[in-house]
Amino acid sequence: MILYRPVGTKELELIEESGYKKFPPRLPDQPIFYPVLNEEYASEIAEKWNVKYNEDHKGYVTGFEVDDEFCKRYEVHVVGAAHHAELWVPAEELDEFNGHIIGRIRVIKEFSL
Repeated sequence: MILYRPVGTKELELIEESGYKKFPPRLPDQPIFYPVLNEEYASEIAEKWNVKYNEDHKGYVTGFEVDDEFCKRYEVHVVGAAHHAELWVPAEELDEFNGHIIGRIRVIKEFSL
């Protein structure tokens, strides 16, 4: 399954430190990891949220592939418009999720003010 994740510069730096192989652990106040199912939705978040609220006013869209069979354990949630589809991965399962990433996480778009 191809998934996308909008990130800010700090999260992207942590992804880079992993060799573009994994997403960093969630912060204590972030109980869920939300990869999204389409580039359009990820771009909206990166451009309208990350750029506005991150200190450096930059946002990035990452794309990555996860084993299809593994992804079946997570229900797809639509949280707004029809294209606002995402998986809800509990933070305590993120290491296992990272272990099912195929290849590398790649940056496919960048936004800034």
